[in-house]
Amino acid sequence: MRFILKIWFALVAAALFAGAASAATFTATLDRDSMTLGEQVTLSLKFDGAQPQDAPGMPNIGGLQFQYVGPSSSFSFINGETKSSVTYNYIVTAQHDGEFTIPAMRANVGGQQLDCSPLKLIVYKVTPPSAAAVNSGNEIAFMKFTFPKKKVYVGEPVVGELQLYLRDDVQNLSGFQMTSATPDGFSAGKTVELSNQRRRVQVGNRIYVEIPLAMPLTAARSGTFPLGPFTASVVAVLPLQNQNGDPFSQFFNRGEQKQLTLATEAINVSALPLPEENKPAGFSGAIGSFEMSATAGPAKVTVGDPITVRVQISGRGALDTVALSTQDAWHDFKTYPPTAKLETRDQFGFQGTKTFEQIISPLNTDVHELPPLEFTFFNPDDGHYHTLKSPVVPLTVQAAGASPMPVLAATKNSPPENQPPQDILPIKEKPGTLVPAGTVLLAHPAFLAAQAVPVLAFFAAFVWRRRTDNLANNPRLRRRRAVAQLVAAGITDLKKYAAANQPDEFFATLFRLLQEQLGERLDCPASAITENVIEEHPVLRSAPKATLDGMRELFQLCNQARYAPVRGSSELNSVAGQFEKTISQLQEVKV
Repeated sequence: MRFILKIWFALVAAALFAGAASAATFTATLDRDSMTLGEQVTLSLKFDGAQPQDAPGMPNIGGLQFQYVGPSSSFSFINGETKSSVTYNYIVTAQHDGEFTIPAMRANVGGQQLDCSPLKLIVYKVTPPSAAAVNSGNEIAFMKFTFPKKKVYVGEPVVGELQLYLRDDVQNLSGFQMTSATPDGFSAGKTVELSNQRRRVQVGNRIYVEIPLAMPLTAARSGTFPLGPFTASVVAVLPLQNQNGDPFSQFFNRGEQKQLTLATEAINVSALPLPEENKPAGFSGAIGSFEMSATAGPAKVTVGDPITVRVQISGRGALDTVALSTQDAWHDFKTYPPTAKLETRDQFGFQGTKTFEQIISPLNTDVHELPPLEFTFFNPDDGHYHTLKSPVVPLTVQAAGASPMPVLAATKNSPPENQPPQDILPIKEKPGTLVPAGTVLLAHPAFLAAQAVPVLAFFAAFVWRRRTDNLANNPRLRRRRAVAQLVAAGITDLKKYAAANQPDEFFATLFRLLQEQLGERLDCPASAITENVIEEHPVLRSAPKATLDGMRELFQLCNQARYAPVRGSSELNSVAGQFEKTISQLQEVKV
Protein backbone atom coordinates (compact mmCIF):
# COMPACT_ATOMS: atom_id res chain seq x y z
CA MET A 1 0.00 0.00 0.00
CA ARG A 2 2.80 2.42 0.92
CA PHE A 3 4.60 1.55 -2.32
CA ILE A 4 1.48 2.47 -4.37
CA LEU A 5 1.15 5.82 -2.53
CA LYS A 6 4.79 6.63 -3.22
CA ILE A 7 4.32 5.92 -6.94
CA TRP A 8 1.15 8.10 -7.00
CA PHE A 9 2.91 11.06 -5.32
CA ALA A 10 5.84 10.69 -7.71
CA LEU A 11 3.53 10.81 -10.71
CA VAL A 12 1.71 13.92 -9.39
CA ALA A 13 5.01 15.70 -8.68
CA ALA A 14 6.28 14.87 -12.15
CA ALA A 15 3.08 16.18 -13.72
CA LEU A 16 3.22 19.41 -11.75
CA PHE A 17 6.89 19.84 -12.63
CA ALA A 18 6.15 19.27 -16.32
CA GLY A 19 3.32 21.84 -16.22
CA ALA A 20 5.52 24.42 -14.49
CA ALA A 21 8.37 23.80 -16.94
CA SER A 22 6.16 24.49 -19.99
CA ALA A 23 6.78 27.80 -21.72
CA ALA A 24 4.51 30.70 -20.69
CA THR A 25 2.67 32.65 -23.42
CA PHE A 26 0.88 35.99 -23.57
CA THR A 27 -1.84 36.64 -26.18
CA ALA A 28 -4.26 39.55 -26.74
CA THR A 29 -7.56 39.15 -28.61
CA LEU A 30 -10.67 41.21 -29.43
CA ASP A 31 -14.07 39.55 -29.57
CA ARG A 32 -14.54 41.40 -32.90
CA ASP A 33 -12.30 43.66 -34.98
CA SER A 34 -14.95 46.24 -36.00
CA MET A 35 -17.85 48.06 -34.33
CA THR A 36 -20.11 51.05 -34.71
CA LEU A 37 -19.41 54.20 -32.72
CA GLY A 38 -21.21 53.83 -29.40
CA GLU A 39 -20.84 50.05 -29.17
CA GLN A 40 -18.33 48.16 -27.04
CA VAL A 41 -15.84 45.37 -27.67
CA THR A 42 -14.05 43.12 -25.17
CA LEU A 43 -10.26 42.97 -25.05
CA SER A 44 -8.86 39.78 -23.47
CA LEU A 45 -5.26 39.44 -22.26
CA LYS A 46 -4.56 35.73 -21.72
CA PHE A 47 -1.54 34.30 -19.87
CA ASP A 48 -0.93 30.55 -20.32
CA GLY A 49 1.37 28.86 -17.84
CA ALA A 50 2.00 32.03 -15.84
CA GLN A 51 0.14 34.65 -13.86
CA PRO A 52 1.20 38.28 -13.28
CA GLN A 53 0.73 39.79 -9.86
CA ASP A 54 -1.46 42.67 -11.10
CA ALA A 55 -3.63 43.39 -14.13
CA PRO A 56 -1.52 44.75 -17.01
CA GLY A 57 -1.70 48.49 -17.60
CA MET A 58 -3.31 49.60 -20.87
CA PRO A 59 -1.57 51.96 -23.31
CA ASN A 60 -2.83 55.53 -23.73
CA ILE A 61 -4.54 55.58 -27.14
CA GLY A 62 -6.30 58.76 -28.20
CA GLY A 63 -9.97 58.13 -28.91
CA LEU A 64 -10.15 54.80 -27.03
CA GLN A 65 -11.11 54.15 -23.42
CA PHE A 66 -10.38 50.93 -21.52
CA GLN A 67 -12.37 49.77 -18.50
CA TYR A 68 -11.10 46.79 -16.51
CA VAL A 69 -13.93 44.37 -15.67
CA GLY A 70 -12.03 41.58 -13.90
CA PRO A 71 -10.06 38.36 -14.44
CA SER A 72 -11.08 34.78 -15.25
CA SER A 73 -8.93 31.67 -14.75
CA SER A 74 -8.91 28.02 -15.81
CA PHE A 75 -7.01 24.89 -14.67
CA SER A 76 -6.82 21.42 -16.26
CA PHE A 77 -4.99 18.17 -15.61
CA ILE A 78 -5.05 15.91 -18.69
CA ASN A 79 -2.82 12.87 -19.33
CA GLY A 80 -0.42 13.88 -16.61
CA GLU A 81 -0.03 17.41 -17.99
CA THR A 82 -1.12 20.43 -15.96
CA LYS A 83 -2.33 23.54 -17.78
CA SER A 84 -3.42 26.81 -16.19
CA SER A 85 -4.33 30.19 -17.64
CA VAL A 86 -5.63 33.55 -16.43
CA THR A 87 -7.42 36.09 -18.62
CA TYR A 88 -7.80 39.82 -17.86
CA ASN A 89 -10.84 41.36 -19.56
CA TYR A 90 -11.31 45.01 -20.59
CA ILE A 91 -14.27 46.85 -22.13
CA VAL A 92 -13.15 49.07 -25.03
CA THR A 93 -15.20 52.10 -26.08
CA ALA A 94 -14.39 54.64 -28.81
CA GLN A 95 -14.90 58.39 -28.73
CA HIS A 96 -14.82 58.88 -32.50
CA ASP A 97 -14.79 56.82 -35.66
CA GLY A 98 -11.64 55.69 -37.46
CA GLU A 99 -9.06 52.92 -37.49
CA PHE A 100 -7.19 52.32 -34.23
CA THR A 101 -4.12 50.21 -33.48
CA ILE A 102 -3.63 48.66 -30.06
CA PRO A 103 0.15 48.29 -29.93
CA ALA A 104 2.03 45.22 -28.76
CA MET A 105 2.16 45.03 -24.98
CA ARG A 106 4.83 43.57 -22.71
CA ALA A 107 4.33 41.97 -19.31
CA ASN A 108 6.92 40.94 -16.73
CA VAL A 109 5.95 37.60 -15.18
CA GLY A 110 8.38 36.10 -12.68
CA GLY A 111 11.34 37.89 -14.30
CA GLN A 112 10.31 36.68 -17.78
CA GLN A 113 9.34 39.25 -20.45
CA LEU A 114 6.22 38.21 -22.39
CA ASP A 115 5.02 40.01 -25.54
CA CYS A 116 1.73 39.95 -27.44
CA SER A 117 0.90 40.91 -31.04
CA PRO A 118 -0.68 44.29 -31.92
CA LEU A 119 -4.40 44.49 -32.73
CA LYS A 120 -6.45 46.62 -35.10
CA LEU A 121 -9.94 47.95 -34.42
CA ILE A 122 -12.15 49.73 -36.97
CA VAL A 123 -14.88 52.04 -35.64
CA TYR A 124 -17.56 53.03 -38.14
CA LYS A 125 -19.42 56.31 -38.01
CA VAL A 126 -23.03 56.23 -36.82
CA THR A 127 -25.65 57.52 -39.25
CA PRO A 128 -29.24 58.38 -38.32
CA PRO A 129 -32.02 56.30 -39.89
CA SER A 130 -33.85 57.62 -42.93
CA ALA A 131 -37.37 59.00 -42.73
CA ALA A 132 -38.68 55.96 -44.63
CA ALA A 133 -37.09 53.57 -42.11
CA VAL A 134 -38.58 55.49 -39.20
CA ASN A 135 -42.06 55.65 -40.70
CA SER A 136 -42.00 51.94 -41.49
CA GLY A 137 -41.82 51.09 -37.78
CA ASN A 138 -38.79 48.83 -38.19
CA GLU A 139 -36.57 50.99 -36.01
CA ILE A 140 -36.52 49.77 -32.42
CA ALA A 141 -35.32 53.19 -31.23
CA PHE A 142 -34.10 56.45 -32.74
CA MET A 143 -33.22 59.98 -31.61
CA LYS A 144 -33.94 63.52 -32.73
CA PHE A 145 -32.34 66.79 -31.61
CA THR A 146 -34.04 70.18 -31.61
CA PHE A 147 -32.52 73.56 -30.76
CA PRO A 148 -34.75 76.60 -30.18
CA LYS A 149 -32.43 79.09 -31.91
CA LYS A 150 -30.45 79.29 -35.12
CA LYS A 151 -28.36 82.19 -33.82
CA VAL A 152 -27.00 82.63 -30.32
CA TYR A 153 -24.52 84.97 -28.67
CA VAL A 154 -21.23 83.90 -27.15
CA GLY A 155 -21.88 83.12 -23.49
CA GLU A 156 -25.66 82.77 -23.92
CA PRO A 157 -27.00 79.59 -22.25
CA VAL A 158 -29.63 77.71 -24.26
CA VAL A 159 -31.29 74.36 -23.50
CA GLY A 160 -31.58 71.97 -26.45
CA GLU A 161 -33.88 68.94 -26.41
CA LEU A 162 -32.76 65.42 -27.28
CA GLN A 163 -35.81 63.25 -27.99
CA LEU A 164 -35.42 59.49 -27.53
CA TYR A 165 -38.11 57.34 -29.21
CA LEU A 166 -38.69 53.73 -28.11
CA ARG A 167 -40.98 51.38 -29.98
CA ASP A 168 -43.98 50.27 -27.95
CA ASP A 169 -42.83 46.63 -27.78
CA VAL A 170 -39.63 47.51 -25.91
CA GLN A 171 -39.95 45.94 -22.45
CA ASN A 172 -37.08 47.67 -20.73
CA LEU A 173 -34.28 50.13 -21.33
CA SER A 174 -30.86 50.17 -19.66
CA GLY A 175 -27.33 51.41 -20.11
CA PHE A 176 -28.22 54.66 -21.89
CA GLN A 177 -24.99 56.60 -22.41
CA MET A 178 -24.04 59.53 -24.60
CA THR A 179 -21.03 58.60 -26.74
CA SER A 180 -20.51 61.80 -28.75
CA ALA A 181 -18.03 64.45 -27.72
CA THR A 182 -18.92 68.01 -26.74
CA PRO A 183 -19.86 70.01 -29.88
CA ASP A 184 -17.09 72.19 -31.23
CA GLY A 185 -17.47 75.80 -30.12
CA PHE A 186 -19.88 74.96 -27.29
CA SER A 187 -19.70 73.83 -23.67
CA ALA A 188 -22.30 71.31 -22.58
CA GLY A 189 -23.87 70.66 -19.20
CA LYS A 190 -25.33 67.45 -17.85
CA THR A 191 -28.02 65.82 -20.00
CA VAL A 192 -31.09 65.08 -17.85
CA GLU A 193 -34.53 63.66 -18.52
CA LEU A 194 -37.42 66.10 -18.22
CA SER A 195 -39.54 64.65 -15.45
CA ASN A 196 -43.15 63.62 -16.07
CA GLN A 197 -42.97 64.45 -19.78
CA ARG A 198 -42.90 61.00 -21.34
CA ARG A 199 -45.69 60.46 -23.85
CA ARG A 200 -46.88 58.02 -26.51
CA VAL A 201 -46.81 59.31 -30.09
CA GLN A 202 -47.70 57.92 -33.49
CA VAL A 203 -44.69 57.76 -35.83
CA GLY A 204 -45.50 56.30 -39.19
CA ASN A 205 -47.02 52.85 -38.71
CA ARG A 206 -46.05 52.30 -35.08
CA ILE A 207 -46.55 53.75 -31.62
CA TYR A 208 -43.41 55.04 -29.90
CA VAL A 209 -42.71 56.28 -26.38
CA GLU A 210 -41.06 59.71 -26.53
CA ILE A 211 -38.54 60.45 -23.74
CA PRO A 212 -37.39 64.11 -23.77
CA LEU A 213 -33.83 64.80 -22.55
CA ALA A 214 -32.66 68.33 -21.88
CA MET A 215 -29.12 69.30 -22.94
CA PRO A 216 -27.85 72.73 -21.75
CA LEU A 217 -25.39 74.30 -24.21
CA THR A 218 -23.41 77.55 -24.08
CA ALA A 219 -21.51 79.05 -27.02
CA ALA A 220 -17.82 79.41 -26.16
CA ARG A 221 -16.62 81.32 -29.23
CA SER A 222 -18.03 82.99 -32.33
CA GLY A 223 -18.56 81.21 -35.63
CA THR A 224 -20.90 78.72 -37.28
CA PHE A 225 -20.77 75.26 -35.72
CA PRO A 226 -22.70 72.00 -36.21
CA LEU A 227 -24.60 70.74 -33.18
CA GLY A 228 -24.39 67.02 -33.64
CA PRO A 229 -24.60 64.42 -34.74
CA PHE A 230 -25.18 63.34 -31.14
CA THR A 231 -24.66 59.62 -30.59
CA ALA A 232 -25.68 57.32 -27.77
CA SER A 233 -25.67 53.64 -26.91
CA VAL A 234 -28.51 51.82 -25.18
CA VAL A 235 -29.60 48.26 -24.39
CA ALA A 236 -33.22 47.52 -25.31
CA VAL A 237 -35.06 44.42 -24.13
CA LEU A 238 -37.54 42.96 -26.64
CA PRO A 239 -40.01 40.11 -26.00
CA LEU A 240 -39.17 36.63 -27.29
CA GLN A 241 -41.73 34.77 -29.36
CA ASN A 242 -43.29 31.62 -27.81
CA GLN A 243 -41.52 28.56 -29.15
CA ASN A 244 -43.11 25.16 -29.82
CA GLY A 245 -46.49 26.53 -28.76
CA ASP A 246 -45.61 26.33 -25.06
CA PRO A 247 -48.23 28.47 -23.25
CA PHE A 248 -46.07 28.73 -20.10
CA SER A 249 -42.97 30.12 -21.81
CA GLN A 250 -44.28 33.69 -21.54
CA PHE A 251 -44.06 33.53 -17.75
CA PHE A 252 -40.34 32.62 -17.88
CA ASN A 253 -39.42 34.82 -20.84
CA ARG A 254 -36.95 37.53 -19.79
CA GLY A 255 -36.73 39.02 -23.26
CA GLU A 256 -33.99 39.47 -25.81
CA GLN A 257 -31.38 42.16 -25.19
CA LYS A 258 -30.15 44.22 -28.12
CA GLN A 259 -27.31 46.73 -28.07
CA LEU A 260 -28.38 49.75 -30.10
CA THR A 261 -26.38 52.70 -31.38
CA LEU A 262 -28.39 55.86 -32.01
CA ALA A 263 -27.54 59.11 -33.80
CA THR A 264 -29.20 62.42 -34.65
CA GLU A 265 -28.95 64.79 -37.57
CA ALA A 266 -26.58 67.76 -37.24
CA ILE A 267 -27.97 71.30 -36.87
CA ASN A 268 -25.86 74.32 -37.85
CA VAL A 269 -25.98 77.16 -35.32
CA SER A 270 -24.27 80.54 -35.60
CA ALA A 271 -22.60 81.99 -32.49
CA LEU A 272 -22.38 85.79 -32.67
CA PRO A 273 -19.92 87.91 -30.68
CA LEU A 274 -21.34 90.55 -28.34
CA PRO A 275 -21.69 93.87 -30.19
CA GLU A 276 -19.11 96.55 -29.46
CA GLU A 277 -21.43 99.36 -30.50
CA ASN A 278 -23.01 101.17 -27.52
CA LYS A 279 -21.27 98.81 -25.12
CA PRO A 280 -21.33 100.44 -21.65
CA ALA A 281 -18.04 100.89 -19.84
CA GLY A 282 -19.41 99.12 -16.75
CA PHE A 283 -20.40 95.92 -18.57
CA SER A 284 -18.95 92.94 -16.68
CA GLY A 285 -20.09 90.07 -18.95
CA ALA A 286 -23.62 89.32 -17.67
CA ILE A 287 -25.84 87.81 -20.41
CA GLY A 288 -29.56 87.25 -19.97
CA SER A 289 -32.64 89.08 -18.73
CA PHE A 290 -32.40 90.39 -15.15
CA GLU A 291 -34.00 92.60 -12.51
CA MET A 292 -32.20 94.29 -9.62
CA SER A 293 -33.09 95.42 -6.11
CA ALA A 294 -30.69 97.06 -3.64
CA THR A 295 -30.77 98.14 0.01
CA ALA A 296 -28.18 99.85 2.23
CA GLY A 297 -27.94 100.56 5.93
CA PRO A 298 -27.61 102.05 8.43
CA ALA A 299 -28.48 105.55 7.19
CA LYS A 300 -26.82 107.44 10.09
CA VAL A 301 -23.13 106.67 10.57
CA THR A 302 -19.81 108.20 11.59
CA VAL A 303 -16.87 108.65 9.23
CA GLY A 304 -15.28 105.22 8.79
CA ASP A 305 -18.29 103.23 10.04
CA PRO A 306 -19.36 100.26 7.85
CA ILE A 307 -22.47 100.38 5.64
CA THR A 308 -23.81 97.09 4.28
CA VAL A 309 -25.04 97.24 0.68
CA ARG A 310 -27.19 94.23 -0.29
CA VAL A 311 -27.94 93.69 -3.99
CA GLN A 312 -30.24 91.00 -5.45
CA ILE A 313 -30.09 90.23 -9.19
CA SER A 314 -32.87 87.91 -10.37
CA GLY A 315 -33.75 86.57 -13.77
CA ARG A 316 -32.74 84.12 -16.47
CA GLY A 317 -29.32 83.71 -18.02
CA ALA A 318 -25.73 82.81 -17.23
CA LEU A 319 -25.94 83.49 -13.49
CA ASP A 320 -22.41 82.16 -12.93
CA THR A 321 -21.00 85.12 -14.89
CA VAL A 322 -23.06 87.77 -13.08
CA ALA A 323 -20.80 90.10 -11.09
CA LEU A 324 -21.10 93.59 -9.66
CA SER A 325 -19.59 96.29 -11.83
CA THR A 326 -17.11 98.87 -10.56
CA GLN A 327 -19.09 101.82 -9.18
CA ASP A 328 -17.27 104.96 -10.32
CA ALA A 329 -19.68 107.21 -8.37
CA TRP A 330 -18.53 105.74 -5.04
CA HIS A 331 -15.28 107.73 -4.98
CA ASP A 332 -16.09 109.11 -1.48
CA PHE A 333 -16.34 105.61 -0.02
CA LYS A 334 -13.86 102.93 0.88
CA THR A 335 -15.10 99.66 -0.61
CA TYR A 336 -14.37 96.04 0.25
CA PRO A 337 -14.76 92.98 -2.04
CA PRO A 338 -18.36 91.72 -2.15
CA THR A 339 -19.54 88.24 -1.26
CA ALA A 340 -21.99 86.37 -3.50
CA LYS A 341 -24.64 83.69 -2.92
CA LEU A 342 -26.48 81.94 -5.77
CA GLU A 343 -29.95 80.38 -5.43
CA THR A 344 -31.24 78.63 -8.57
CA ARG A 345 -34.82 77.73 -9.44
CA ASP A 346 -34.17 75.20 -12.22
CA GLN A 347 -32.00 72.11 -12.60
CA PHE A 348 -29.64 73.81 -15.07
CA GLY A 349 -28.78 76.87 -12.97
CA PHE A 350 -30.07 79.29 -15.63
CA GLN A 351 -32.87 80.81 -13.51
CA GLY A 352 -32.58 82.12 -9.98
CA THR A 353 -31.29 84.92 -7.79
CA LYS A 354 -27.75 86.00 -7.05
CA THR A 355 -27.29 88.02 -3.86
CA PHE A 356 -24.27 90.26 -3.25
CA GLU A 357 -23.29 91.84 0.06
CA GLN A 358 -20.63 94.56 0.06
CA ILE A 359 -19.22 96.63 2.91
CA ILE A 360 -18.46 100.31 2.26
CA SER A 361 -17.54 103.17 4.61
CA PRO A 362 -17.72 106.97 4.05
CA LEU A 363 -14.42 108.87 4.00
CA ASN A 364 -15.66 112.35 5.01
CA THR A 365 -18.65 114.31 6.26
CA ASP A 366 -19.36 115.76 2.80
CA VAL A 367 -21.18 112.55 1.92
CA HIS A 368 -24.94 113.06 2.11
CA GLU A 369 -26.19 110.19 -0.01
CA LEU A 370 -25.21 106.85 -1.47
CA PRO A 371 -25.10 107.25 -5.28
CA PRO A 372 -27.24 104.81 -7.30
CA LEU A 373 -25.72 101.39 -7.89
CA GLU A 374 -25.52 100.41 -11.58
CA PHE A 375 -25.67 96.94 -13.14
CA THR A 376 -25.26 96.39 -16.90
CA PHE A 377 -26.21 93.25 -18.82
CA PHE A 378 -26.71 92.17 -22.42
CA ASN A 379 -30.14 90.80 -23.35
CA PRO A 380 -29.82 88.28 -26.22
CA ASP A 381 -33.59 88.43 -26.87
CA ASP A 382 -33.44 92.01 -28.19
CA GLY A 383 -29.67 92.25 -28.86
CA HIS A 384 -29.15 95.39 -26.70
CA TYR A 385 -27.32 96.37 -23.55
CA HIS A 386 -29.38 97.44 -20.54
CA THR A 387 -28.30 99.31 -17.41
CA LEU A 388 -30.27 99.04 -14.16
CA LYS A 389 -29.96 101.69 -11.44
CA SER A 390 -30.96 101.53 -7.81
CA PRO A 391 -32.56 104.55 -6.07
CA VAL A 392 -30.43 107.12 -4.20
CA VAL A 393 -30.09 106.35 -0.47
CA PRO A 394 -29.82 109.45 1.79
CA LEU A 395 -27.06 109.26 4.44
CA THR A 396 -26.14 111.27 7.53
CA VAL A 397 -22.39 111.17 8.19
CA GLN A 398 -21.01 112.67 11.42
CA ALA A 399 -17.43 113.57 12.20
CA ALA A 400 -15.47 111.31 14.53
CA GLY A 401 -14.60 114.05 17.16
CA ALA A 402 -12.90 113.69 20.55
CA SER A 403 -15.02 113.24 23.68
CA PRO A 404 -15.11 116.24 26.14
CA MET A 405 -13.21 115.92 29.42
CA PRO A 406 -15.43 115.25 32.46
CA VAL A 407 -16.07 118.13 34.89
CA LEU A 408 -15.37 117.41 38.59
CA ALA A 409 -17.95 118.59 41.07
CA ALA A 410 -16.71 121.13 43.69
CA THR A 411 -16.27 119.94 47.28
CA LYS A 412 -18.70 121.12 49.91
CA ASN A 413 -16.04 122.34 52.37
CA SER A 414 -13.99 124.80 50.34
CA PRO A 415 -11.00 126.49 52.01
CA PRO A 416 -11.33 130.07 53.23
CA GLU A 417 -10.61 132.71 50.67
CA ASN A 418 -7.88 134.45 52.72
CA GLN A 419 -5.96 131.22 53.58
CA PRO A 420 -2.73 130.98 51.55
CA PRO A 421 -2.08 127.74 49.73
CA GLN A 422 0.30 125.25 51.40
CA ASP A 423 2.85 124.34 48.73
CA ILE A 424 5.53 122.68 50.95
CA LEU A 425 4.62 119.87 53.30
CA PRO A 426 6.62 119.28 56.49
CA ILE A 427 9.06 116.41 56.73
CA LYS A 428 7.68 113.32 58.39
CA GLU A 429 9.44 113.02 61.75
CA LYS A 430 8.51 109.36 62.48
CA PRO A 431 8.99 107.21 59.38
CA GLY A 432 7.49 104.14 61.08
CA THR A 433 8.68 100.50 60.83
CA LEU A 434 11.14 99.81 58.04
CA VAL A 435 10.30 96.83 55.77
CA PRO A 436 12.92 95.22 53.47
CA ALA A 437 12.27 95.87 49.77
CA GLY A 438 11.00 92.92 47.73
CA THR A 439 12.00 91.68 44.29
CA VAL A 440 12.04 94.29 41.57
CA LEU A 441 8.80 94.18 39.56
CA LEU A 442 10.75 93.93 36.29
CA ALA A 443 12.18 90.60 37.41
CA HIS A 444 8.79 88.95 37.94
CA PRO A 445 7.93 86.45 35.13
CA ALA A 446 4.24 87.25 35.45
CA PHE A 447 4.97 90.95 34.86
CA LEU A 448 7.03 90.18 31.76
CA ALA A 449 4.31 87.86 30.46
CA ALA A 450 1.70 90.56 30.98
CA GLN A 451 3.82 93.02 28.98
CA ALA A 452 4.09 90.49 26.14
CA VAL A 453 0.33 90.03 25.83
CA PRO A 454 -0.32 93.31 23.90
CA VAL A 455 2.60 92.59 21.56
CA LEU A 456 1.36 89.08 20.82
CA ALA A 457 -2.18 90.37 20.36
CA PHE A 458 -0.90 92.98 17.91
CA PHE A 459 1.02 90.40 15.86
CA ALA A 460 -1.97 88.02 15.91
CA ALA A 461 -4.27 90.79 14.68
CA PHE A 462 -1.72 91.74 12.01
CA VAL A 463 -1.43 88.15 10.75
CA TRP A 464 -5.21 87.70 10.82
CA ARG A 465 -5.67 90.92 8.85
CA ARG A 466 -3.10 89.88 6.24
CA ARG A 467 -4.75 86.49 5.83
CA THR A 468 -8.19 88.11 5.55
CA ASP A 469 -6.98 90.55 2.87
CA ASN A 470 -5.20 87.76 1.01
CA LEU A 471 -8.36 85.64 1.04
CA ALA A 472 -10.50 88.59 -0.09
CA ASN A 473 -8.17 89.30 -3.04
CA ASN A 474 -7.81 85.65 -4.06
CA PRO A 475 -11.09 84.26 -5.44
CA ARG A 476 -9.49 80.95 -6.38
CA LEU A 477 -8.32 80.41 -2.82
CA ARG A 478 -11.83 81.18 -1.52
CA ARG A 479 -13.33 78.76 -4.02
CA ARG A 480 -10.77 76.08 -3.11
CA ARG A 481 -11.69 76.30 0.56
CA ALA A 482 -15.41 76.36 -0.18
CA VAL A 483 -15.13 73.31 -2.46
CA ALA A 484 -13.02 71.49 0.15
CA GLN A 485 -15.77 72.02 2.72
CA LEU A 486 -18.42 70.98 0.17
CA VAL A 487 -16.54 67.79 -0.70
CA ALA A 488 -15.98 66.92 2.98
CA ALA A 489 -19.70 67.32 3.66
CA GLY A 490 -20.55 65.48 0.44
CA ILE A 491 -18.46 62.44 1.41
CA THR A 492 -20.48 62.22 4.63
CA ASP A 493 -23.70 62.39 2.58
CA LEU A 494 -22.42 59.67 0.23
CA LYS A 495 -21.79 57.33 3.14
CA LYS A 496 -25.23 58.13 4.55
CA TYR A 497 -26.94 57.42 1.20
CA ALA A 498 -24.91 54.23 0.81
CA ALA A 499 -25.94 53.00 4.26
CA ALA A 500 -29.60 53.78 3.47
CA ASN A 501 -29.29 52.14 0.01
CA GLN A 502 -30.44 55.27 -1.85
CA PRO A 503 -28.63 55.01 -5.22
CA ASP A 504 -30.43 57.94 -6.92
CA GLU A 505 -29.43 60.46 -4.24
CA PHE A 506 -25.99 58.82 -4.02
CA PHE A 507 -25.08 59.22 -7.70
CA ALA A 508 -26.67 62.69 -7.98
CA THR A 509 -24.47 63.87 -5.09
CA LEU A 510 -21.45 62.05 -6.56
CA PHE A 511 -21.81 63.77 -9.95
CA ARG A 512 -22.27 67.21 -8.34
CA LEU A 513 -19.13 66.74 -6.21
CA LEU A 514 -17.12 65.71 -9.29
CA GLN A 515 -18.31 68.84 -11.11
CA GLU A 516 -17.46 71.12 -8.17
CA GLN A 517 -13.97 69.65 -7.61
CA LEU A 518 -13.04 69.62 -11.31
CA GLY A 519 -14.45 73.12 -11.74
CA GLU A 520 -12.24 74.37 -8.88
CA ARG A 521 -9.15 72.62 -10.24
CA LEU A 522 -9.69 73.81 -13.84
CA ASP A 523 -11.02 77.29 -12.86
CA CYS A 524 -14.22 77.01 -14.85
CA PRO A 525 -17.95 76.90 -13.96
CA ALA A 526 -19.00 73.67 -12.31
CA SER A 527 -22.13 73.41 -14.46
CA ALA A 528 -19.97 73.17 -17.60
CA ILE A 529 -17.98 70.16 -16.36
CA THR A 530 -18.49 66.85 -18.17
CA GLU A 531 -16.32 63.77 -18.48
CA ASN A 532 -14.87 65.17 -21.74
CA VAL A 533 -12.64 67.61 -19.82
CA ILE A 534 -10.56 64.62 -18.72
CA GLU A 535 -9.37 64.20 -22.30
CA GLU A 536 -9.48 67.81 -23.51
CA HIS A 537 -8.28 70.08 -20.70
CA PRO A 538 -4.49 70.71 -20.73
CA VAL A 539 -4.27 70.93 -16.93
CA LEU A 540 -5.25 67.28 -16.49
CA ARG A 541 -2.57 66.05 -18.88
CA SER A 542 -0.03 66.18 -16.06
CA ALA A 543 -2.29 64.21 -13.71
CA PRO A 544 -1.34 60.60 -12.88
CA LYS A 545 -2.97 57.94 -15.04
CA ALA A 546 -4.56 56.29 -12.00
CA THR A 547 -6.31 59.56 -11.16
CA LEU A 548 -7.64 59.99 -14.71
CA ASP A 549 -8.84 56.38 -14.84
CA GLY A 550 -10.59 56.82 -11.49
CA MET A 551 -12.42 59.94 -12.71
CA ARG A 552 -13.46 58.24 -15.96
CA GLU A 553 -14.85 55.29 -14.06
CA LEU A 554 -16.77 57.56 -11.65
CA PHE A 555 -18.31 59.52 -14.55
CA GLN A 556 -19.32 56.30 -16.28
CA LEU A 557 -20.91 54.99 -13.08
CA CYS A 558 -22.91 58.23 -12.78
CA ASN A 559 -24.06 57.99 -16.41
CA GLN A 560 -25.09 54.36 -16.01
CA ALA A 561 -26.85 54.88 -12.67
CA ARG A 562 -29.96 56.39 -14.27
CA TYR A 563 -30.87 53.18 -16.07
CA ALA A 564 -28.82 50.52 -14.28
CA PRO A 565 -30.41 48.18 -11.68
CA VAL A 566 -30.49 49.29 -8.06
CA ARG A 567 -27.10 48.80 -6.40
CA GLY A 568 -26.52 47.43 -2.92
CA SER A 569 -25.08 49.25 0.08
CA SER A 570 -21.75 47.44 -0.15
CA GLU A 571 -21.25 48.50 -3.77
CA LEU A 572 -22.21 52.09 -2.99
CA ASN A 573 -19.74 52.12 -0.08
CA SER A 574 -17.06 50.86 -2.46
CA VAL A 575 -17.85 53.66 -4.94
CA ALA A 576 -17.73 56.20 -2.09
CA GLY A 577 -14.30 54.94 -1.05
CA GLN A 578 -13.06 55.11 -4.64
CA PHE A 579 -14.39 58.68 -4.95
CA GLU A 580 -12.63 59.75 -1.74
CA LYS A 581 -9.34 58.29 -2.99
CA THR A 582 -9.67 59.85 -6.45
CA ILE A 583 -10.61 63.27 -5.07
CA SER A 584 -7.60 63.30 -2.73
CA GLN A 585 -5.36 62.54 -5.72
CA LEU A 586 -7.07 65.22 -7.85
CA GLN A 587 -6.56 67.85 -5.15
CA GLU A 588 -2.80 67.26 -5.39
CA VAL A 589 -2.70 68.01 -9.14
CA LYS A 590 -0.83 71.25 -9.79
CA VAL A 591 -2.78 73.94 -11.64
